[in-house]
Amino acid sequence: METFEFDDIVKLAISAGIEIMKIHDSSEGIIYSKKDDDSPLTKADEAAHEVIALELKNLTPSIPLVSEEGFHGDPMNSEYCWLVDPLDGTKEFIKRNGMFTVNIAFMQRYGRRWKPVWGVVHAPATGKIWTGGVDYPAIKLDGDTSNPISVQKEIPEVVKLVASGSHRGEKDESFAKSLGPHELIRMGSSLKVCSVADGSANLYPRFGPTSCWDIAAAHAVVAAAGGSIIGPDGEELDYDLVEHVLNPFFMVTSTDHWNQAWLRCQD
Repeated sequence: METFEFDDIVKLAISAGIEIMKIHDSSEGIIYSKKDDDSPLTKADEAAHEVIALELKNLTPSIPLVSEEGFHGDPMNSEYCWLVDPLDGTKEFIKRNGMFTVNIAFMQRYGRRWKPVWGVVHAPATGKIWTGGVDYPAIKLDGDTSNPISVQKEIPEVVKLVASGSHRGEKDESFAKSLGPHELIRMGSSLKVCSVADGSANLYPRFGPTSCWDIAAAHAVVAAAGGSIIGPDGEELDYDLVEHVLNPFFMVTSTDHWNQAWLRCQD
């Protein structure tokens, strides 16, 4: 495997973000089409994918790429793989509300399943970056400022519960009620996971559909910050990058204090 620096991948996420913001800030309206799953696809998704795919192929030609917008190489013939969502939160991008990200994760294979080794999440509209992984500290970069981050381990009187700005259903409501007093923070894209990682929120339960590339990069960050993402069985989430890319329901959490409430909600 080629040697590379994760700092170069952070720079790559920024470069993809620049391409996204060119389209975001253009005087033309944001034009989009619909993919087979009825989700929107914009020129920004495609432009960011092209930047990332080309540079990753130059930096690490032997490492396969799995992206929401395309693949190269065979991940099942490799121990490692890049997992990318070039524009996470396309609906938020179309709304121009700033809550969209570039997600790049470096994944390691265990049999047919995958775990994130390292990840970067870049929010192009604000310039903020979250990064971290196994043996790499969780860090938040905001302009010229770089600070270590960690999850909030203290149990608050009012739980800060982050939720999707676009998806919310009956299970979300019943789980929130089971927690007692809580503050609901609505947010888009993998910013929800990052808000748990940097201590801005305590929990992010997800009962709606997501794919592996939506959260793997932020998973690496929140794990480095001392948190976890658990599946319906209460075990740490891992991923299928080939056959079943959709995730099960999951909860991003700063502590295991709420795990029993989560498990009861699966019944």
